[in-house]
Amino acid sequence: MTISENQRNLEAGLLNKNRNDINECRITLVVLFSTFVSVCGSFCFGCAAGYSSVAQTGITNDLGLSVAQYSMFGSIMTFGAMFGAIFSGKVSDLIGRKGTMWFAQIFCIAGWLAIAFAKDTVWLDGGRFSTGFAVGLFSYVIPVYIAEITPKHVRGAFVFANQLMQSCGLSLYYVIGNFVHWRNLALVGLIPCVLQVVTLFFIPESPRLLGKWGLDEECRASLQLLRGEDADVSEEANTIKETMILFEEGPKSRVMDLFQRRYAPSLVIGVGLMLLQQLSGSSGIMFYVGSVFDKGGFPSSIGSMILAVIMIPKAILGLILVEKMGRRPLLLASTSGMCLCSLFLAFSFSFRSYGMLDELTPIFTCIGVVGFISSFAVGMGGLPWIIMSEIFPMNVKVSAGTLVTLANWSFSWIVAFAYNFMLEWNASGTFLIFFSICAAGIVFIYAMVPETKGRTLEDIQASLTDFLQ
Repeated sequence: MTISENQRNLEAGLLNKNRNDINECRITLVVLFSTFVSVCGSFCFGCAAGYSSVAQTGITNDLGLSVAQYSMFGSIMTFGAMFGAIFSGKVSDLIGRKGTMWFAQIFCIAGWLAIAFAKDTVWLDGGRFSTGFAVGLFSYVIPVYIAEITPKHVRGAFVFANQLMQSCGLSLYYVIGNFVHWRNLALVGLIPCVLQVVTLFFIPESPRLLGKWGLDEECRASLQLLRGEDADVSEEANTIKETMILFEEGPKSRVMDLFQRRYAPSLVIGVGLMLLQQLSGSSGIMFYVGSVFDKGGFPSSIGSMILAVIMIPKAILGLILVEKMGRRPLLLASTSGMCLCSLFLAFSFSFRSYGMLDELTPIFTCIGVVGFISSFAVGMGGLPWIIMSEIFPMNVKVSAGTLVTLANWSFSWIVAFAYNFMLEWNASGTFLIFFSICAAGIVFIYAMVPETKGRTLEDIQASLTDFLQ
């Protein structure tokens, strides 16, 4: 009799576990739609990043801007993003993930309107700074929101949609920027902004944030909507509640708390990946790709069109591979590709400086640049943001997310500002520096970055928090 009861209990336990696993693996239309709505902000980011490249000739001719004035216009977006990053974590916790996206769109829409109707550099720079501020908010809140609403087995692919939509916005502007006047191009940038503002009304708030606010009923309702009406969300809701209670019992988070021994692994990984992403030269190459093509003797207009064509397929490939290969192998592969392409470009420019292989240098330059950006788009472009959204516990996510996002945009501004000076100093030496940083990055990823594929956020964060205990 006892054996029979034990068998029934075991079967019931296994059945409940299988049901929970099925619920966790379910991808509902609400999850898909919520992800689409959030990455409309990523599309805005891509449009803003590509605008300065294709609008340069029109703006300088119409408004009589000097090279220095236009350089200020191009780079001030990253400066605005630094300020957005400072407030991103606190704002998203105070007004919610959805509220932060609405808040960001106020600045994005105002920025595009200021640029579209600008009569002088004050309005141009003000509009560009405003869109940059929005981008700084988006770069934190979008990956965090997606990571908090998606099932664990597809979380990486869904967060990688952030990078995919950035690539789509960038590619669109690279193409239509050759045919559309710069003022009209700024107005085109309003379309994804308005689309997100309207559709945000129809998606749920993050259940984990609702749990942090102590709104247990709303948390369960949000989970039910995301997992399906017939799904059993009790286990997931209880896990969120228990985690929040555990963190609430501890001391309140402050920025200095991040430097405690228990958070050292998460902080080193988060900041380290962001520094690697920027110091590898990605921002410089993306912002001034035309200068690199011109330096190597390859037509910049043709090069930009080639990049527009290949960026979206490469980002889609990354979206597929992130759950097939995992975060860590894909990061290693992406960084290795960037490393080899940087070395290839260094040798190419070195040969050119000595008058060797002049007829092949343009082809080598095109191959190196396309290879570098392709490798970046597959992994390093989006994976640091995915991992950032996964590794920090809720009690320090505000401070940690703010610090990590600020580190990213600060070094992005430094690289973007210094890049043209470095190319003029020594093109070959510039890419040798990037090669060295990428090589060091491979060692860093291999030694420090854990695999987070298929694990719950709570499991990832607990394992890193306990690493040094």
